Amino acid sequence: MRVLVVEDHRELAETLAAGLRREGMAIDVAWDGLAGLERASVNRYDVVVLDRDLPGMHGDDVCRSLVANGYPARVLMLTAAVTIEDRVDGLTCGADDYLPKPFAFAELVARIRALARRSQPPLPPVLTHGDIRLDPGKRIASRGGQRLELSPKEFAVLELLLAAQGRVVSAEELLERAWDEATDPFTNTVKVTVSRLRRKLGEPPLIETVAQTGYRI
Repeated sequence: MRVLVVEDHRELAETLAAGLRREGMAIDVAWDGLAGLERASVNRYDVVVLDRDLPGMHGDDVCRSLVANGYPARVLMLTAAVTIEDRVDGLTCGADDYLPKPFAFAELVARIRALARRSQPPLPPVLTHGDIRLDPGKRIASRGGQRLELSPKEFAVLELLLAAQGRVVSAEELLERAWDEATDPFTNTVKVTVSRLRRKLGEPPLIETVAQTGYRI
């Protein structure tokens, strides 16, 4: 899952980004509304976590612009305002969900995951293929009943391949969905991660390389 956090309080933004990365998400951060729109224009996100009171361009206007341009990401709006009128205003401008500050980090994670599920074609809560079982919510993957010790990126790649249900997934798509914008697109990061994942999955081989196209399960 790839998430954009737009929050002008830098310490909070970095804290949220670090915590969400520990949850296996690919996170980009913007500190004002215009920068957030710019990142959304060049990257595909599943969820945008959007502070309402932003400098440069108000969060409401950012949300309206995303909606007007048909941007597919779900928007979770954050604000220190807690009145019913404020919540209604936030949802009216196109936000999909609304979370007042202060909030529990666990609730933020749960809301992001719920919104991400709504932005994708319906999938079962647990992904399976043969003796492979992956539970995105609990962050558990196993093969033949044995738990797999996967890094966050290995887990993300396996989740994307299983969710593709046999479709070939290109290295570019894996890079876009599982890594953030700080990753050099010209490195062999995806190839190395897939190689490590193959070793951990064991025999018989599960991930197929489709020449000049990508990978599939």
